[in-house]
Amino acid sequence: MNMEELNLPKFQFRVKETEKGRAIWDEFRKKYVLLTPEEWVRQHFLKFLNVHLGYPKSLLRTEFEIKYNKLKKRPDIVAYDNLGQPLMVVECKAPEVKISNDTFQQAAIYNQTLKARYLVITNGLDHFCCEQELKTGTFQFVEKIPVYQN
Repeated sequence: MNMEELNLPKFQFRVKETEKGRAIWDEFRKKYVLLTPEEWVRQHFLKFLNVHLGYPKSLLRTEFEIKYNKLKKRPDIVAYDNLGQPLMVVECKAPEVKISNDTFQQAAIYNQTLKARYLVITNGLDHFCCEQELKTGTFQFVEKIPVYQN
């Protein structure tokens, strides 16, 4: 399985064959995970946030459980500020998945629990970032994904 080139900087990853298929080392979860097209995007975006936008590794979490209306949900990436408050929710899709209003709704649902300032949707080729006004629930698209600031 050749992984698609993405509209993100190139990074080196450790990849190995397993009984279940190809796996990629996730340095944030500290384990190998199955290398799906969505995981390829997630790993690139994690590295992009860390290396290019300055988000500390210790403040990036991926694939953990949150509760929303008694349902268990798993956001792709959550970046926190230095006080431990959610700053950004990132929803990753496979490159062939077209980003739609439904994708934004999925991230917005996660954000009703997390209350992060920014929502990012990416399929590795197209990236959209919006700032949410939490009091009103309204979104405003921003031109660039913000760099980390203390």
